[in-house]
Amino acid sequence: MKNFLHYTRFFYVVIMKFLQELNPVQRQAVEAIDGPVMVIAGAGSGKTRVLTYRVAYLLTLGVPPEQILALTFTNKAANEMKTRIQALIGNEARNLWMGTFHSMFARVLRKESMLLQYTRSFSIYDSDDSLSVVKRVMEKLNISTQMLHPHIVRSRISVAKNQYLTPAQVAQEARETIDNLVAEIYKEYERQLNESNAMDFDDLLVKPIVLFQRYPALLEKYQHRFRYILVDEFQDTNPAQYRMVQLLGARYRNIAVVGDDAQSIYSFRGADIQNILNFEKDYSDCRVFRLEQNYRSTKTIISVADRLIRYNVHQLKKELWTDNAEGDPVTVLECSDEKDEGVQIVRAIQKELHRRKLDLKDFVVLYRTNAQSRALEDAFRRNGIPYEIVGGIRFYERKEIKDLLAYFRVLTNPYDEESLLRIINYPPRGIGDASVEHIRRFAEKHSLKLYDVLCQIDSVPDITDRAKQSITLFLSFLKKYDGLRTSMSLSEWARALVDELGILKIFKEEQTLEARNRWENVQELLSALSEYTHDNPNTTLEDFLEEVALVSDIDTWEGRRNAITLMTLHASKGLEFPVVFIAGLEEGLLPFYTSTVDTFDIEEERRLFYVGITRAELKLYLTYTRLRYRYGDVTYPQHSRFLSEIHGERVEYRRLSHVQRKGFQNVVQQKHAQQGRNIFECVDPIPSYEHEPQRAVTLKRGVCVQHDVFGVGKVLAIDGKGESQKAIVEFEHFGRKQLLVRYANLKPV
Repeated sequence: MKNFLHYTRFFYVVIMKFLQELNPVQRQAVEAIDGPVMVIAGAGSGKTRVLTYRVAYLLTLGVPPEQILALTFTNKAANEMKTRIQALIGNEARNLWMGTFHSMFARVLRKESMLLQYTRSFSIYDSDDSLSVVKRVMEKLNISTQMLHPHIVRSRISVAKNQYLTPAQVAQEARETIDNLVAEIYKEYERQLNESNAMDFDDLLVKPIVLFQRYPALLEKYQHRFRYILVDEFQDTNPAQYRMVQLLGARYRNIAVVGDDAQSIYSFRGADIQNILNFEKDYSDCRVFRLEQNYRSTKTIISVADRLIRYNVHQLKKELWTDNAEGDPVTVLECSDEKDEGVQIVRAIQKELHRRKLDLKDFVVLYRTNAQSRALEDAFRRNGIPYEIVGGIRFYERKEIKDLLAYFRVLTNPYDEESLLRIINYPPRGIGDASVEHIRRFAEKHSLKLYDVLCQIDSVPDITDRAKQSITLFLSFLKKYDGLRTSMSLSEWARALVDELGILKIFKEEQTLEARNRWENVQELLSALSEYTHDNPNTTLEDFLEEVALVSDIDTWEGRRNAITLMTLHASKGLEFPVVFIAGLEEGLLPFYTSTVDTFDIEEERRLFYVGITRAELKLYLTYTRLRYRYGDVTYPQHSRFLSEIHGERVEYRRLSHVQRKGFQNVVQQKHAQQGRNIFECVDPIPSYEHEPQRAVTLKRGVCVQHDVFGVGKVLAIDGKGESQKAIVEFEHFGRKQLLVRYANLKPV
């Protein structure tokens, strides 16, 4: 009895100690462990702390760690939470089911895959692998890639899966020819994946739903196992992810979701903001906690972010505030073009470095599209400033890495046709494209798998003796290293395989910079495998392949190098920096759109800008240009509507000087002179920030109008209504332009 009281007192002290570190609302959210709970967590309000402490609280109350399922969207977030939990309560967190949706449900599928006619060593295809399968399917079905782009097909299949629609359902809902073609490709695509004992990323979410719906007893088993479910970044869940949460949480209903609707920015990946907006309707008895105190940013930054997001109609109510200092005003920089944009950002960084005594890694430049990084990189290179791009070609997507991973995948899953085709003649071993095509046709004709055909290569007609010998040696190589897996450590085994393949020797003999980089990348892969096996002594090759298949850009970025960080706004979510630059605040770029734009899209673009603003701790810079090259052509963008929406106190504007403006006008004149045009002197193209955007203008086809930049022109067409109305205008000196009427400030002449 004395020991029991001592144990109880110990845990009471532990609980009380870490609960005192929370503010009142955070503590309430942590202690509300029974029934459905929604935590609306504003930017910088301690969302991760609430999730972490909630898990720690459950563990200290005696909940077994294996009964807690915590779902995140990046491995980085999961690992950070695990580290914090262990710091709070020790090794109790080791057996937690905590990780991304994909990694957690991949674990379930590894255990239960036999019920779906997959082996436990199934391959996980990344987006490039999936695209390759789509292309092969389209070739097989004689569907031209000119008529239907494979990227579009892969995207449509992904959307269908995230809405857990089968090929038959897609075909049933088809309204146009393209829909029928996608359904046909989808059906064959699924058959190919099944034949290859492979799943794509979306399958890791969809297959568990199929599994649980097909086997209710299995669902009940996992419902009992996961009595407490926590979901991070709930605003980013898609229908399939939410369906999984509903299925697993149906028995005990201890579902806690944490998110911020104002940071829902992934609809292009299938995320559905309605999941968080409708959670209270789905769970009418849920308790809602609003985390509104921001611990990250200055009062100025929070005020500007709040001013912006109020323009969105579809949102949950919250009032973000902070006790932090007032801080510097937000600075808006007008730039003549993207080259000048880079120059001005460099100057501002140099100024802030001197003023605040910061490191280069304390700065980030955010942009809407990857194409914007080129001019910024040029500016940093010219000034000798080191920088690091997040979101280039990912390490595990480099060719030499994918080649080696394909060997690993075939050795765990010989029926992985995509990987088998990748390595059958790499390094070159005399098995040409013609031989491969004969083998594929033979496999299709006799309904055999590719690997099985290779094992009976003597039966395949039209294959040369040399190719047959090479295939026999290739199979012997695979069988040799399959056998060695049990007698060598994983890292030793991988190095032996690479040595025998001779890949490193090939790279050395090429003696080019590219070959040297590839050599280093292969060495880095081997080092990563060694590190992984050191940290996980009982790991398998299948475990390692699953780990690398599910890694993301942010998972591999550590931010330790002392360099300026460049990344897209989408990649920045969840991060924070003392000084933030957001480049390209221009209509068509941020908000991003091409020809059509609707309220839903604009609201998501506004949320994306909001995410960028709230990454800043101390200082925020925004830039826009008067001229920008886009799609190989000169454009004269209008400043973003979002700049008008944040206009007010604590926002300062630094416009081009008279000398700079004259220089800009000369550049414009030269560019148009090269095109055989005459041009009048440009007037200031920036509409006054003192006025609201133009909300109602009566325009008709044939009417002459005056534009602040382009001068006099004639309206050729009007498209749309209200805030989305656009006008196509032919200007005397600038040619035809498509303008958003609300912001064009067109005046009838």
